[in-house]
Amino acid sequence: MNQQLAAHLGAIVRLAREQMSLTQVQVADRVGLNSVVYSRIERGHMIPSVETMKKLCIELMVSPEDLMGLTESSGGGARARPEDDTNLRRLIFVARKLDEGKLDALVHVATELAR
Repeated sequence: MNQQLAAHLGAIVRLAREQMSLTQVQVADRVGLNSVVYSRIERGHMIPSVETMKKLCIELMVSPEDLMGLTESSGGGARARPEDDTNLRRLIFVARKLDEGKLDALVHVATELAR
């Protein structure tokens, strides 16, 4: 098992779960896992199957790239907190599912909030 991947994956699912105010039991139920198994994933002691990773992406609104650690920045420059990058990617992940009208509304709301 790749320990670095397991640790990264666990940290990402934990952060996403906490940001959604869900318990480990709730997430485990939603993806069809025993809560003990889900806890092992969050602690970085286990890499889930591809099917379980897909379910985690859907339930926690995390892109597969984020989950697998494929989007980590390699460039320089000042960066915000890592969780900010995760939130932006989650927003993009959700926005891609919207129809044109809802996406326009989201852009309008985001523009107003940024003022």
